[in-house]
Amino acid sequence: MITQAILRALDKKAIWLVAILFALAVAVPAANLLIPPGQFGHVPTYIVTLFGKYLTYAMLALALDLVWGYCGILSLGHGAFFALGGYAMGMYLMRQIGTRGVYAHPTLPDFMVFLNWRELPWYWQGFDQFWFACLMIVMVPGLLAFIFGFFAFRSRVTGVYLSIITQAMTFALLLAFFRNDMGFGGNNGLTDFKDILGAPVQAAATRNALFAATAIALALSVLVCSMIVNSKLGKVMVAVRDAESRTRFLGYRVEYVKLFAFTVSAIMAGIAGALYVPQVGIINPGEFEPANSIEVVIWTAVGGRGTIVGPIIGAILVNMGKSYFTGALPELWLFALGALFVFVTLFLPKGIVGLVGQWRAMIRRRETAPRPAAPPPPPLAANAAELGEDPATLGPQPKPAE
Repeated sequence: MITQAILRALDKKAIWLVAILFALAVAVPAANLLIPPGQFGHVPTYIVTLFGKYLTYAMLALALDLVWGYCGILSLGHGAFFALGGYAMGMYLMRQIGTRGVYAHPTLPDFMVFLNWRELPWYWQGFDQFWFACLMIVMVPGLLAFIFGFFAFRSRVTGVYLSIITQAMTFALLLAFFRNDMGFGGNNGLTDFKDILGAPVQAAATRNALFAATAIALALSVLVCSMIVNSKLGKVMVAVRDAESRTRFLGYRVEYVKLFAFTVSAIMAGIAGALYVPQVGIINPGEFEPANSIEVVIWTAVGGRGTIVGPIIGAILVNMGKSYFTGALPELWLFALGALFVFVTLFLPKGIVGLVGQWRAMIRRRETAPRPAAPPPPPLAANAAELGEDPATLGPQPKPAE
C-alpha cells in the first residue's frame, strides 16, 4: 500500500528524475572505480567531487522551491540552514581527527588549543558519534526554522518584509560565527578533516560513496517534495501562495501550512549542507553570507520555480557556468550572474522548465488545430454572367437534362 501511495503521489517527471538519480548513484562511481584512467568512459575523481557538490546545491534549490514556488514564501535565509547542517557535520569530522592534529590533542580541535581553550564546550559533546551528528543535522536547522517561522507567520509577516527578516537572520548568524569565542573556528571555520565513518575523506572510494549518498538523498528529497505538493496539503499550499487571505477566510490555518513547509524545507537544506562539507573539505562563516542565499533564489528562478525538476536543472547549470567563468573570466562572473537574473525575470518568468512547457504546448496546439476548409467549386455558366465572368473561360459545361 505504501508503494502504491508513493506512485500515486509522483508525477511522470518526478519518477524519471528519481530513476536518473538512482542510476547516477551507481553509474558514476562504477565509471570512476572500475574503468581504468585513460580509457573511454572513465570519470576522474575530481569530476565526481565537483558534481557531488552540484547535487548538494540542487538539493538546496529544491528546498527553497518548496517554500517559494509552492507556498509563496521568498526566503533569503536558506543559506543559514545549509550552513548549520554543514557545521554539524564539520563538528563530527573535527572530533574524528584526535591526536592527528597539529597539536596532537586527543579531544580539543587545533583551533581551540591555539586559543588556549581548556576543555571542550558543552555543545561539542556527543559529536564524536555519527548518529548524534545526524540528529543535530536535522534538529538544529529544523528547530531554528520552526521557532523563527512560528513567530513570523503567527504575526502574519509576508512579502518583502518576511524576505528582509530572513536575510537579517542569516546575517546575524554570520556575525556570530565569525567570533572566535563562539567555539566554531572563527573566520577560518572547520577544516583539515581526516576520516568519516572510519574511511579517509580524501580516498577515491570515499568520494564516490559521498557522491552516491548525495544522489540518493536528492532522489529522496524529490520523492518527499512530490508527495507533499501532489497531496491535499500541497493544494492548500498553492492556494496560500495565490490567495492567502481567501484561503484563511475559508477556514484554513495558513500559519500552520507555512510553518510545516518552512520547517521541512530547512531540514532538507541542512542535510544538503551536511553532504556538502566532507566533499569540499571546509565549512566557514562565509556560507552564511546573504549573497549565497540570493544565489539560491537565482538558481530556482532560472530553472523554474513551482516545479520539481526546474530548481535542480537551474542549480546545476548555473554552477557549471560559475565554475567556468570564475576560472576564465573571474572579474565578470558577478555581472553575468546579475544579468542572468534580470533576463530571467523579464523574459523567462517561468524559467527553463516553463519555457520548455510553453514550447511543447505550442506544438500540441498546432497539431490539434482544425485544418482550413477546401476552396469552393468554380461557378457554373448559368450564374457566370451574374458574377461578371466570361462563360467561355469556364470550360465545358454540363448538358441540361432532357
